[in-house]
Amino acid sequence: MRKFSVLLLGLLLLAATAGPTHAADNGSWSVYPVSSQIAERPYFYLSADPGTTLQDKVVVANKTGRPLTFRLYAADAYNTARDGGFAVRTLQERQRGVGAWAKPARTRVTVPAHGEVTVPFTLRVPADAEPGDHPGALVALDERVDQGDGSLALGVRQAVGARVHLRVGGPTLAAIAVEDVRVTHHQPFVPGLGDSAATVSYTLHNTGNVTLDPKVELKARGLFGRTLLARDLTRIPSELLPGQRVRLSEPWRGAPQFDWGDVKVTASATGTRESAGASFLALPWLLVAVVFAVGVVAGALLVRARRARAGAVSGHPSPVAAGPSAAEERALGEVAP
Repeated sequence: MRKFSVLLLGLLLLAATAGPTHAADNGSWSVYPVSSQIAERPYFYLSADPGTTLQDKVVVANKTGRPLTFRLYAADAYNTARDGGFAVRTLQERQRGVGAWAKPARTRVTVPAHGEVTVPFTLRVPADAEPGDHPGALVALDERVDQGDGSLALGVRQAVGARVHLRVGGPTLAAIAVEDVRVTHHQPFVPGLGDSAATVSYTLHNTGNVTLDPKVELKARGLFGRTLLARDLTRIPSELLPGQRVRLSEPWRGAPQFDWGDVKVTASATGTRESAGASFLALPWLLVAVVFAVGVVAGALLVRARRARAGAVSGHPSPVAAGPSAAEERALGEVAP
């Protein structure tokens, strides 16, 4: 049987709270900034004006009992389409920000068993760089490819990256937008037999130039302004990066089966707050279909009855029997005794 191979790249960018023991880590190796004289750093927090150059160092630590060789590179960050998580571009993708500006002193590094290697890097901010936040990471990509078994072999290359939060000097703007709000209903086949539900979907768009920590509220109102739903949403990205759009959805269990109203999604972050909404019509569609079918049949019967009555009124009347003529009367008179 022919064997197909697929190469998958796993990028692990974990939140670190303090120092190497909490650095971005996948259990086999970790990547983190070199400690400063003041304190250990979980990430790279950097500030620079356009046209300036920064120098720093990154540490790659090997936790296994054998040497590991890594490809070291800088990458731009983005929000994933699935859930808005923090992710970075691959080595083959085009880099426009930190991924293009930061250059490690070594692009390949071999770390001994249970050892670590410190690599300097240079970050040159272009003179025409846009002000605001430019998120990225310094990534250590394992050069080994783990092959799977069976007819479909999955080749996996794992990577771990230390986040880089770079802010370029200049005017900053915090701005968020809520776009394309939609409501999709899921009604039981037979009205009243089963629970109804709905899904509210929407897009969060960071239209500013700084990273946002959004909060999202969902409200739904029915006929006469009745409050049907009021909820603070939790399944949202903790970091919405500049220029990024994320499509999200929220399940609504117990949504009305018969109502007419609207939903409103409000997103807020420090310095910005925006809302958008959509109307909805909840109907038990099976019942509507039955009523419609009954109406069609009743209408057809009514039309047929009216046509029958109209035909009876417009038709020729039946002939009325006439009395005998004068000649017939004389003939009858002659015969009579």
